[in-house]
Parts: sequence; C-alpha cells; structure tokens
Amino acid sequence: MAQKAKSSAPQLIELFLEMMSAERGASVHTINAYRRDLELAHDYLKGFGKSLDTAGTGHLEALLAAWANEGLAASTSARKLSSLKQFYRYLQIENIRSDSPAQYITGPKQGRSLPKTLSEADVDRLFETASKSDGIRDHRLLCQLEILYAGGLRVSELVTLPLAATNRSDKVLYIRGKGDKERLVPLTDKAVDAIASWKTVREASLPDNPDIRARAARYLFPSRSKLGHVTRERFAQSLKDLAVKAGLDASKISPHVLRHAFATHLLAGGADLRSVQKLLGHADISTTQIYTHVLDERLKQLVHQKHPLSGK
Repeated sequence: MAQKAKSSAPQLIELFLEMMSAERGASVHTINAYRRDLELAHDYLKGFGKSLDTAGTGHLEALLAAWANEGLAASTSARKLSSLKQFYRYLQIENIRSDSPAQYITGPKQGRSLPKTLSEADVDRLFETASKSDGIRDHRLLCQLEILYAGGLRVSELVTLPLAATNRSDKVLYIRGKGDKERLVPLTDKAVDAIASWKTVREASLPDNPDIRARAARYLFPSRSKLGHVTRERFAQSLKDLAVKAGLDASKISPHVLRHAFATHLLAGGADLRSVQKLLGHADISTTQIYTHVLDERLKQLVHQKHPLSGK
C-alpha cells in the first residue's frame, strides 16, 4: 500500500490504464484516449504547481476553465472530465486517495449532437460505384461495405473479423464487440454473396513474409500491417476515395457514418428500437434512441423543403 502512495502521476496513469485494459476490456483506441486526456491534464496542472494525483477540486475547475478559454469543444471537455473522474475513482479504490476532486464537478452544457448519416440514395451511389471496379482491393472494399451496412458493425469489429466467423451456415456473424460483449448479426444475401466472392481472391492479398502471413491468415481482411489485418485508417481512407468517385462529399463520409445510416434506415423502415439496439451492440437503449431524433430532424427538413406552405 505504501508503495502505491509513492508512485508518481505518470506511473499511476499507467496502472490505471492497465486496470482498464485487463479488468474492463477497454480497447486500444479507448486506452489511448484515456492516456491523452490524463497526460494533457497532468501537463496543465504542473503549470499550476500541482500534480494530477495531488490536485484539488479548485485546480480541476481552473483546468476546465483554461480549456474553455482555449476554445475546447464542450463535448471534448466533458469527455476529458469523465476520464479524470474514472482515474480518481481508481485512486480511491486503490486507497491512494481518500477523495475524488472531480466528484462534484459538472461538465459544460452541451447541445444535443445528432449523428451524421447518409440518405439511402447516397448509400446506393456508394455501392453502385464500388461494384463497377474489379481489382482485388475493389472486391475487398465492396465486401466490407456490404458487411458494414448489413450489420451496422463498428469499424474495429469489421477490420478484425476472423475468417472463421464467416463460415457459419445460418448467414449470421458472431461478433465480439465493445467490452468483450458477444452478439449475433444477421447478414443480407448480398453480404453473403460479397463474402463468397471476396474469398475467391482473398489469398492473393496475404503477405509474402511467412511470419506476418501466419498472423494475417486468420483474418477475413488480411494485410501486410503488423496487426495482420486491414487497419481502421486504411478502410476509412478507402471509403473516402470511393466517396469521391461516387461524386459525394468525402468529408461527410466515414465508417461510423455508415453505421449511423444502417441504424437510421432500419428505424425508418419500421424496425423496433430494441432490435436495433441488439444489432448495434449498445449496452443502453438510451444510446440507440438518438437515432429517433435523427428521424425527427429529417422529417422537419422534409416538411420545410417540400410543404407548399413552408414559406420557402
């Protein structure tokens, strides 16, 4: 116990991140976000003559005020405050601190930010454009699109799909998602066909290096990267390149926007909220409910643009 009390703030950050990874199954992406938030806060607090582990409530309030003066978005500031609260809660559990200086601090007020999405026509244009090319990477991208839009996967779930996950006879994918939670995602016939088509050329995408090849062979979308699979960044860039070819605004298109489109289009087609929650892998239905607000906004825009008495 005494040894923990002597640990420096950077060491405590590392211990906290190890706990988040080992005990809570946080992803690499989440761990990196916590690291950035906590290290930035520690650097700022040193300017106040304090350390992250010894700061008081007043110091954290001054920290948030400094970020606000620099123009930090309310949503970003709120996320950083959440990271701080979890860090101090960890220090309390480990008896390193008896209190949490962040416990009673409320974050900045945020307006409701609705997810960006695509119209069904825009999605059709993406698929139509993707299906016109016939190279190996084109086959891969079309397959990725079909799976993503058919099942609403997170991009990390898509790029790390094991090859074995596509061998089921019941046309569903077994997904191990956020926090190691498991779910089954049904596939459309088009997605099943796209997977079968990709498998006929997939082996040509395996790296030549025997060590990397052995690692990459287990993934549906193998790559020469050290991870063995196509990276999130590579897929996101491929999607933007496709958007440009399709004549769409690439800045408004990302893997997550396609996930939003999947959910919004399902609800617009009459799917119930609980089913969409299960398909997306949301732990709380309140997270899924945001898509009903997207539909409300689209309905308002439709009335404003098309109603003869809208006063256009």
